[in-house]
Amino acid sequence: MTLCARSAWTARTYRGALAALLAGGVLLTAGCSDGGGRPERASADDARRGPGLVAPDGGGGAPAPPGPEDGKSRDEEFAEPERSRPPADYLSTFALDVDTASYGYARRTLKDGRLPRPEDIRPEEFVNSFRQDYPKPGGNGFSVSVDGARTDPSGVEGEVEGEIKSDTGDGEWSLVRVGLATGFSERTGERPPAALTFVIDVSGSMSEPGRLDLVKKSLGILTDELRDDDSIAVVTFSKEAETRLPMTRLGAHRDRVHRVVDRLEAGDSTNVEAGVTTGYDVAVKGRRSGATNRVVLLSDALANTGETEADAILDRIDDARSEFGITLFGVGVGSRYGDALMERLADKGDGHTTYVSTEDEARKVFVDQLPRNLELRARDAKAQVAFDPQTVRQFKLIGYENRAVEDEDFRDDRVDGGEIGPGHTVTALYAVRLREGARGHVATATVRWLDPKSRAPHERSGSIETDAIAPSLWRGDVSPRLQVTAVAAYFAESLRDGSLPGAPGLRGLAGHARKLAATTEDGAVSELADAIDRARGLRD
Repeated sequence: MTLCARSAWTARTYRGALAALLAGGVLLTAGCSDGGGRPERASADDARRGPGLVAPDGGGGAPAPPGPEDGKSRDEEFAEPERSRPPADYLSTFALDVDTASYGYARRTLKDGRLPRPEDIRPEEFVNSFRQDYPKPGGNGFSVSVDGARTDPSGVEGEVEGEIKSDTGDGEWSLVRVGLATGFSERTGERPPAALTFVIDVSGSMSEPGRLDLVKKSLGILTDELRDDDSIAVVTFSKEAETRLPMTRLGAHRDRVHRVVDRLEAGDSTNVEAGVTTGYDVAVKGRRSGATNRVVLLSDALANTGETEADAILDRIDDARSEFGITLFGVGVGSRYGDALMERLADKGDGHTTYVSTEDEARKVFVDQLPRNLELRARDAKAQVAFDPQTVRQFKLIGYENRAVEDEDFRDDRVDGGEIGPGHTVTALYAVRLREGARGHVATATVRWLDPKSRAPHERSGSIETDAIAPSLWRGDVSPRLQVTAVAAYFAESLRDGSLPGAPGLRGLAGHARKLAATTEDGAVSELADAIDRARGLRD
């Protein structure tokens, strides 16, 4: 996503072919049009510049209505009239993402007395680290919720060419939250059996406290938590990869798995390529029909031997991903951590990442959140939001820069999206500037996904009107979870040297987080407040 230059703010005419392709409702990735209707890709500098004016100042047609109900044919899906489509500059499209590693690693870095690098900060992973209040769907699909609140105008920066304008006469800024949620059953016996191949980094760097020792504790916890009909294989890698345990049905073999894990010791250099390649070979060989087949990579991802680029590594095992549907779950550890490599591996491997630095966090990932980290409820999930040009003057999606999808690819099911498990929530936060005195429809959000088994496409939509946007973000009647989302996003933008309208500064953010921790009785929000205080102390 990039900032649109003022010279590019020209009203786009509707295009029949594009309108037919994109017909229906819409959901999540802000992008500027390059004049041809395709969003530009973001640079690292663009990502930190604050909300760009991504909508031209001209008018336009009403945004698209909600997407089709399940069961309609593709012809019916694409039969919306051309006049229903908004200009391309009012569309925002991206692949869903439930990664949280960026926030976990930032907290660890701050605890160690260091500010995280701006390039390691991904705001969507901060936001998606917190519980939300979205309604759960009745079936296996998604619920779509949209709400928002106006920001404090005193937090808006002065005008910079092509960026934010502070004069309130041109409309107010709001934060609009688009929330997606999948259903979750407490009856764990309902999930299909799991066939998990653990690919464990035993390189020299893993010998430091909080790395291999934490991995071994994590696997011990998980081995005890899994069912008798689940299966485990173990592959280790340092300079080379080695299969320590072929795919083994747990049943009466838990002690065998524990013995293999307990004997792990750190070795030499870090050949992630060898580990992932061997791990997928073992996963394919031990693949079980009807089971959740997943590779679990546990590493500090500091690759220094063999191929070190994610795309090249994943290209070597592409058939295992596409033909056999084997997904990748990345678990990062270590005070020094190759976050970018792990995140890219998970994205290319149709999975997600998290980060653990304590035994409590490991228990949360491998016990409390076990079903959502093993199962799939949706494949290639994408979101698109259509903003109404009659009410919206500018908007920007906060984060998701590396998950951008071309607007016209929203319904192209060959284009990669995100993989979502049961009980997951996905949040996208937009900075939205309404036109002065605007009333009526603001945006329609749509999520599209494929059924994991049948690959049949489904869609759900939600929308928001101006009267549903609260007058002030920090009022007591505003959802505490929306406020937590705002604090997390403001904090992330501060750490990557960005700016957002209404940002209260680190001292103010810490105060809001403390109040919200008391309101929600959520320990994770208290930890957020602690992290903000540490960042403020390091910057003072």
